Amino acid sequence: MLASAQFHAHARAAGLRVPEWRILAFLTDDDGAIINRLVALSLLEQSRLTRIVDQLAERSLVTRRTDLQDARRVHVFLTEDGRSPATRPVSDVCQHEAMPLEQLPPIEAAAIMPLLKALLA
Repeated sequence: MLASAQFHAHARAAGLRVPEWRILAFLTDDDGAIINRLVALSLLEQSRLTRIVDQLAERSLVTRRTDLQDARRVHVFLTEDGRSPATRPVSDVCQHEAMPLEQLPPIEAAAIMPLLKALLA
């Protein structure tokens, strides 16, 4: 809980709300993802995600392009301005994720990791 609260505060200090950061972070791994993919990854309703992408585009952090093969599909790309706020918190979140595990004895932390990976899968 503490690590989550600290990360949320860090994201806000970087000028991002957590859902905005999540979208930018997904795009660092899958730049050009279609809206439906971002909906699935972010667990946001499509209308909310679309509003967030619109806001990110207004801030020049992302651009949207219609798929040349299928005009119903929209791809979202990081801009150069969007890449920095996306990648810096990614490294920070890795540190925050590691903090709770560092509080445990090594054998317990090692036992939890497979469970966490299974949950994420």
